[in-house]
Amino acid sequence: MKQPWQTAWPERISYGLSDAADNLVFQMMTTYLLFFYTDVYGLSASAAALLFIVARIADVVESLILGVMIDHTHSRFGKSRPFFLWYALPYALFAVLTFVTPDFDATGKLIWAYVTYLGLGFFYTAVNLPITSILPALSQNDQELTLLGVIRQFCGSGVQIIVAVFTLPLVAFFGRGDQRQGFLLTIVLFSVISLILILNTFFQVKERFSQPEKPHQSLGAVWGMLKQNQPWFILSIVILLYWLTIAIKNQTTIYYFKYLLQREDLVPVVNGFTFTSLIGVILIVRLAKSHGKKKTMLTGIATAIVGQVILGLGTTLNQLGLVFGGTLINSIGNGLIVGLVSIMIADTIRYGTALGIQAEGILASTNDFGVNVGLGLGGLVTAGLFHLSGYVANQTQNLATQHMITLNYAWIPLFLYILMFIVLSFYDERRLTQI
Repeated sequence: MKQPWQTAWPERISYGLSDAADNLVFQMMTTYLLFFYTDVYGLSASAAALLFIVARIADVVESLILGVMIDHTHSRFGKSRPFFLWYALPYALFAVLTFVTPDFDATGKLIWAYVTYLGLGFFYTAVNLPITSILPALSQNDQELTLLGVIRQFCGSGVQIIVAVFTLPLVAFFGRGDQRQGFLLTIVLFSVISLILILNTFFQVKERFSQPEKPHQSLGAVWGMLKQNQPWFILSIVILLYWLTIAIKNQTTIYYFKYLLQREDLVPVVNGFTFTSLIGVILIVRLAKSHGKKKTMLTGIATAIVGQVILGLGTTLNQLGLVFGGTLINSIGNGLIVGLVSIMIADTIRYGTALGIQAEGILASTNDFGVNVGLGLGGLVTAGLFHLSGYVANQTQNLATQHMITLNYAWIPLFLYILMFIVLSFYDERRLTQI
């Protein structure tokens, strides 16, 4: 007989598709937005870098605000679930507006970029944070939570690969030589699909295990719990480092193939090799059960490091096969890492409850904070270094810029993976046995 904490497959798939919905837009941001701003919309690299700084400062505040909003939401739909209904449409609209290119002067273009990108960041957090905060309310069974987290990441990673591979072909198809029109119509398509999937999640998932017997505490009491929640603190740093790594590498990919290899057409090909992240995600259920979540994530980081070293050698030796092979191995590791994030955050939420504080919104905001800040800092690092090296859009790049592109594509991510491994080694999984 089915246990009361078990979800049916339609609900499991709908939960997973919520991350797929968000990633239709998010992957466009991480992989192509900087390129769109510099090479299509016409912003300078320095202006884009400053935009990313401001957006990240805003995200720090937004993540906290939305986390508190979830913690203090009481509705007939639950605490996290209503956010899918309330913010799905604004999210889709701002995704489209971000890729609109009005014929303004330089100042007007910059203002438009600020308004649309900052708005998109807020609404992304509003629909993405609940995906994490709702997870502990779906089940009280650890294996069920792991399965739900794996399904979520499988759907999310699958869509990331689709977007990475098919965006430029879709831009070419819709644009007919006009990248402005191509990017706009592509994001319209992605946004409509995203809207439908987010609303589907709202109607299909159910919050079963909120704990009203533990009322939400003041921010001071929550902060006291956070200081005791060492797993949450370590995981927060790891998440930030991971998305910083991904942002720097993904945003630089198109620049590497366009300006160093003069083969922009190969961008969908190299992105296609990231399909192996799905292998990593699938392996999580077995590895986490037999070796634990910490060791499984450490294995993922080590695998990503090996792949990144091979990719770096490929850029040094100018061997495209090594670049492709390194991407393939690196992506397996990435699948193991990112697939465990929401599952391990759920553990820290339940650990916080064991410490006497229920604050799923604030604790879950770790993921969106890491995503947003990592994305923004990644854009800042990439755009800032390009500016310092003398990058000029749609021109042959000087030697300093070529070196900077390789640094961003291969070696800075490698350093960050190593740092990630060191930080995660301090994660105290034994504390979670108190749950």
